[in-house]
Amino acid sequence: MRRIARAPWELLKRTFGWLVLFELRNKVLLAPSALRLRRLETAETRRLAAAAGPVPDALVATVIATHRRPDQLRAAVRSALAQRVHDQVVMVVDDGAGLPELPDDPRLFAVSLARNTGVAGVVRNVGIRLTRSRYVAFLDDDNLWEPDHLERALAVLEAPDGPDAVYTALRRVLPDGTERDILSVPFDRRRAARESFLDTNAFVARRDGALRFSRLRRTPDVLPREDWELVHRYSRGHSVRHVPHATVRYLVNPGSFYTTWSG
Repeated sequence: MRRIARAPWELLKRTFGWLVLFELRNKVLLAPSALRLRRLETAETRRLAAAAGPVPDALVATVIATHRRPDQLRAAVRSALAQRVHDQVVMVVDDGAGLPELPDDPRLFAVSLARNTGVAGVVRNVGIRLTRSRYVAFLDDDNLWEPDHLERALAVLEAPDGPDAVYTALRRVLPDGTERDILSVPFDRRRAARESFLDTNAFVARRDGALRFSRLRRTPDVLPREDWELVHRYSRGHSVRHVPHATVRYLVNPGSFYTTWSG
């Protein structure tokens, strides 16, 4: 009987992909939290925009979400400001913990939410909504970009036959600095329904209404994560291309505020 009962579920997984099915379940079960957090996100965006004033237009807006990692945040900010693409603004959004002293640079802007949300999607969405740019890139406070990250991404995006979004390869490193591997997978939306190889630290996309993160309150045991949901949904109506060059130093961080790592 157990084998018979599992048969429909296995068929659904083979047909649609387990990540797609799990995300559908999340949207049903966690919808109430998303509605409350959307209202909070909008209120915080309005408050911060009124307090800080307008952010200049740029070709690229880099959004950095942070929470209680002052040293790592400064390193991430430096790697963003060191990009060979200078037509950029860097927007740091702190999830209610307070900001450390940051580099003095006219391209850098930093704000703090009034209270902690613990929801990466809300933090990043505030950064998106506070900026104005043709493209948006994302960097977490415990990761780093190589100096050519935006340059390589924009070379593809700005080409005559360029896609709407690109993602580069990840050089995944352990906390002691040793390299774990390089994650470089060509884009395949069918494969992405069954395998999570998409990370927004490597993602640079054309700005439009679809470029927003899920506001569901995802505890560490809720899969898939916000990064997967964004790229999978964005790719439904936009072209996405992989750049097989490692431009991101991605920390496999067991102490992540948003993600629990195992192994």
